[in-house]
Amino acid sequence: MKRKDESSAPRAAAKATRAPKGERTPVTKTQVFRIFADNPGKVLSYRQLSRRLGVTTKEQREDVFAHLKALRNSNQLTHLQNDDYRLTDGATFLNATEPASSRKTRKNETPLVSRGGARPIETEFGQGPVVHRRREAGFDFPDADQPEVRHRRDTGGDTIIGVVSLATDKYAFVVSEENETDVRIFTDRLKFAMQGDTVRVRLRGSRDGRPVGDVVEVLKRQRTEVVGRLYVQGGIGFVKPDNRKLYFDVFVPEAELHDAKHGEKVLVRITEFPNDYARSPVGEVVRSFGPAGENEAEINAIMAEFGLPFEFPAAVEEESQGIPDVIDAAEISRRRDFRSVTTFTIDPADAKDFDDALSIQQLENGHWEIGVHIADVTHYVRPGTELEREAKYRATSVYLVDRVIPMLPERLSNGLCSLRPNEDKLTFSAVFELDEKGKLYDSWFGKTIIHSDRRFSYEEAQERIETKEGDYAAEVNLLNDIAKKLCAARFKKGAISFETQEVKFRLDAEGKPLGVYVKERKDAHKMIEEFMLLANRKVAEFVFKLKSRKPRFTMVYRTHDAPDPDRLENFALFAKKFGHTLDLSNPKKLSNELNDLSEEVMGRPEQNVIQTLAVRTMSKAKYTTEPLGHFGLAFDHYSHFTSPIRRYPDMMAHRLLEHYLEGGKNVEVEPIEEDCKHSSEREKVAANAERASIKYKQVEFMSNVIGETFKGVVSGLTEWGMFVEIEENKCEGMVRLSEIPGDFYELDKDNYRIVGQRTKRIIQFGDEMQIIVKAANLLDRTIDFELVDNRPDSVKRREQEERESRGGRGGRSGGKGSRPERESRGGKGSRRR
Repeated sequence: MKRKDESSAPRAAAKATRAPKGERTPVTKTQVFRIFADNPGKVLSYRQLSRRLGVTTKEQREDVFAHLKALRNSNQLTHLQNDDYRLTDGATFLNATEPASSRKTRKNETPLVSRGGARPIETEFGQGPVVHRRREAGFDFPDADQPEVRHRRDTGGDTIIGVVSLATDKYAFVVSEENETDVRIFTDRLKFAMQGDTVRVRLRGSRDGRPVGDVVEVLKRQRTEVVGRLYVQGGIGFVKPDNRKLYFDVFVPEAELHDAKHGEKVLVRITEFPNDYARSPVGEVVRSFGPAGENEAEINAIMAEFGLPFEFPAAVEEESQGIPDVIDAAEISRRRDFRSVTTFTIDPADAKDFDDALSIQQLENGHWEIGVHIADVTHYVRPGTELEREAKYRATSVYLVDRVIPMLPERLSNGLCSLRPNEDKLTFSAVFELDEKGKLYDSWFGKTIIHSDRRFSYEEAQERIETKEGDYAAEVNLLNDIAKKLCAARFKKGAISFETQEVKFRLDAEGKPLGVYVKERKDAHKMIEEFMLLANRKVAEFVFKLKSRKPRFTMVYRTHDAPDPDRLENFALFAKKFGHTLDLSNPKKLSNELNDLSEEVMGRPEQNVIQTLAVRTMSKAKYTTEPLGHFGLAFDHYSHFTSPIRRYPDMMAHRLLEHYLEGGKNVEVEPIEEDCKHSSEREKVAANAERASIKYKQVEFMSNVIGETFKGVVSGLTEWGMFVEIEENKCEGMVRLSEIPGDFYELDKDNYRIVGQRTKRIIQFGDEMQIIVKAANLLDRTIDFELVDNRPDSVKRREQEERESRGGRGGRSGGKGSRPERESRGGKGSRRR
């Protein structure tokens, strides 16, 4: 038996009014508007409208598009993003003949009542009961891959326990150690579980080779807070989540608004999860960030969306303030003293937390002793303290566009632990004996004290490299020469050279973006990176070799698996579309093939597209106690040791190394592994938050150049549009297929291209395009482009006449594609080794 829910009534109505086969029933503007009027505040897409209207023919689709355009032009509908629309606040449609007040509540539409009782919503159409419903589930579409799954009777299959991973707003996967394959669960069967929640799932067979199931119980909720934009009408509110994977809105009774206003970005805590899928969770506003679209509101909303802390607990700040500034003489006596050795730091110009320094001196045998000195954070942050608990929880500093959310309080990160010039600082060091060819003769690890002679910015160090002049120019150039030898040896052993480009912003005092540019990695950056890689590798090797037989000493490793063969094959097919060939027959030469491809695409239009997808093809690096090696760096053993101010795994590595250097016994592996997993998860959260802030600032920047023309590259394709990335600033926006002049375009996803139905024009990944910036939506963090039409005027006039002769109807366009297709274009962000 099919379950009665909100979708059954519109589907039945559409079926009842559908014309006999072969006849065309036009879709009227009143019908389109009526759906929005019956759902004030609800966001509806083209496909949702088509399903409700029973659209089956090309002509009816064109009717819908024409009416949407007309209603948008008359300011009765607000166009949000892609093909999403909602009723404009206060909109009224004079041609509507059926007032909303005359509409009877459907049999299964039970009003959701606030604590104060039922309250009607005042609209231009009169009063109606408050019926607040969740957004439509995408699998409910007639052409979805599993349209009938939601109506099957439960069969009482086996149950497993796993963790929810939201894929789209239409379905999720549950990852479980009890099942080899992730279980797909559609959103109406999730019981309102969210990302990271632990659930019990009943398996009920498979579809297309993948198991499907239902959530029968939410065992542990990871989080009950949601960030989004607040909509208030008649004193009743609901929050539309910023996270597009969330499949429900949150209803907020009037008493729980707590003075939050319509249009503000808010943090809402869910207080009630209903059993009825057709109802919405109920929540209360716990924090308002201000009007949506403003810088502080949006950045604070991003922080809240990803669960980032706004401040340190008072107990943590109090502990940090209680740490003495003076270094005890007894502590100095226990350390190797490098204060008389030439030492300097090289960091970004705006950096304040200097957690690494280099020292250099020549030995009597002619070799060079190079010290990699790292802030001794664990000397100050002791186990069992509030500082330790907070650092473990945060696990990483987060670098948003206009601010840093540090792992440690400022007194530590920018003060006690920061290796500032002309100050004695406690460090944990890896000291190497090398010759000028980069050959390593000896290594030493231990606690030290240093006194930095100079704080270089990357630009200042690069100037020493290029001009060979200035203070410490000889030392900087010698270090650079040795670093290049180390780098060459690394690539000879199979390291991968692919990296994504990092987007940076020039901001004014209020955080407004004045410019967007791609960060250029020069020799000074590569020099520091090379010595940090050396220290991280040698620390990992040292601990690994301390014990020759299993179980080996427990250590925190940074690992990176080889690419999945299937994903690699898909990437090779993609690269072939651009004329690049990857020979995958010999796994031992895979790194050489990838590096050759990296050199081939350098400076070409498809460079960023190819390199971004290459990085995404690779496995994700993670923290673990398993010494699995690092494929991308071609290291058998690798750890993170060099950034303890901003990464908790480095603090863990420091403690373990110190413990073993002092002759300590093996450390229990399970607690360390749990901390590794937590740190890996927090790193993902930080990366997603950083990308969200970058995207917001890109949209904000592009909002100032509406109407301007840029050259871009096709970076993604969906059923309803193509994404174009502007070459000069890497800002990405969409060109709708329905708005490309001269033809109707359809997606040929197997060949990564769209094809014009009439002209057979082909547009594919990597093609260069001239685009005009059409719109930039700060609320949804989206940018809309339109193609520059370079065709002769005679052709434009002829096609315009043809369109007018057909009644002025626009071209057709597909609806939303699957989220995996939308996400295949990838995001921006620096690669985390």
